[in-house]
Amino acid sequence: MNKLLIIDDEDQIRKLLSRLLGLEGYEVIQAVDCTTGLRQAEIHQPQVIICDVRLPDGNGIDLIEKIKKVSPLAELIMLTAHGNIHDGVQAIKNGAFDYITKGDDNNKIVPLISRAMEKSIMSQRLLQLEAEVGKKYSFDSIIGNSKLIHDAILLAQKVATTDIPVLLTGETGTGKEVFAQSIHVASLRKNRAFVAVNCSAFSKELLGSEIFGHKAGSFTGATKDKKGLFEEANNGTIFLDEIGEMEFELQAKLLRIIETGEFLKIGDTKPTKVNVRIIAATNRNLQKEIEENRFREDLFYRLSVFQIHLPSLRDRSEDIELLTRMFIRTFSTKLNIKISSISQEYIEALMRNQWRGNIRELRNVIERSIIVCNDNSLAMTDLPIEILNQQLVNIKDKNSSEFDMSTMERRHIARVLQFTRGNKTETARLLKIGLTTLYRKIEEYGL
Repeated sequence: MNKLLIIDDEDQIRKLLSRLLGLEGYEVIQAVDCTTGLRQAEIHQPQVIICDVRLPDGNGIDLIEKIKKVSPLAELIMLTAHGNIHDGVQAIKNGAFDYITKGDDNNKIVPLISRAMEKSIMSQRLLQLEAEVGKKYSFDSIIGNSKLIHDAILLAQKVATTDIPVLLTGETGTGKEVFAQSIHVASLRKNRAFVAVNCSAFSKELLGSEIFGHKAGSFTGATKDKKGLFEEANNGTIFLDEIGEMEFELQAKLLRIIETGEFLKIGDTKPTKVNVRIIAATNRNLQKEIEENRFREDLFYRLSVFQIHLPSLRDRSEDIELLTRMFIRTFSTKLNIKISSISQEYIEALMRNQWRGNIRELRNVIERSIIVCNDNSLAMTDLPIEILNQQLVNIKDKNSSEFDMSTMERRHIARVLQFTRGNKTETARLLKIGLTTLYRKIEEYGL
């Protein structure tokens, strides 16, 4: 129930308002002076407070700032028997929601309280949402116990509170955008915009328009002025993913922003100034790109003041099980499929895989496994066929050949199990062998 505090030393007014607002469905708390009102506000955290201006032990307008310290989301409505413009202005300056006169505004009190209540509840929801977003993108959200990932997190935490550019390197799918968001959330710009753009997703012309903006009439189809992403990110952070794909001409404009904090929109003659923290990422070797005249050396040195390399998943295989279980929890909730058990063979197969697509590939495999699994249990046969085939190559005997009959048979049985989604009876029928024989071979080959 929404809480409402009335602070007034007149018993009749206080009781009348309490009865009226109680009928409106509010939980009403009462106080007769500043001291009691402040204490009740701290204890009960009401969404709305109706406070008389003149109280036995102080002035209600002076009480506003004190209440805001102990109950920051509360909205205050000041109530007085004598309208006074100066008091009204001061009350609003101190943070009051509104200021009304007793008697004259009786028909306004309920709608006014309703609006104040809505504002307080909205502020509370926004605060909760910001907390959830902060938690989602904090460094605590990065899963892993390996030394490589811990070292990367430690570097990111150290640079987060500065404003210097950061260059994130590593293979595709290693979590560069997650790191960029975590750096932003831990920075002094966390309450400002975080804008991400993939430089490989646009042509040169479109990318220039997207990140720098353009003036109306600057090219065919530019019917009105457009703010670029740098303007959208002003006072915040911009994340330039796949920076190695950016055209040479645009690299020069980016260098100018870093050096001067200003740039020219397409078709404009007046520079636009911005204050933006730049985080860039690439899976390319930019030193090699410089040697082949595809990336500006001066831009590289400005962007790479602080480099952080994100390890591939195969280089931190000890984190695979942790990530797997986290993704299982995530997709179980998303897909409304409760996973009751996970076979050890399933985990071991994931541990042995090379994961060329890194965390992104693992995430996709887990989601697929949950969709195709039987009896809410994850088994090795729920893995994609290409992973199963790789497992057969990995676990074959050291002295066996790729073309040994046992290797070929193991691979064929795994394919059929995958095709039947683990249905042993159907697998035995398709293989034209007995069910007992199939179970023996599954055990023999570790399927």
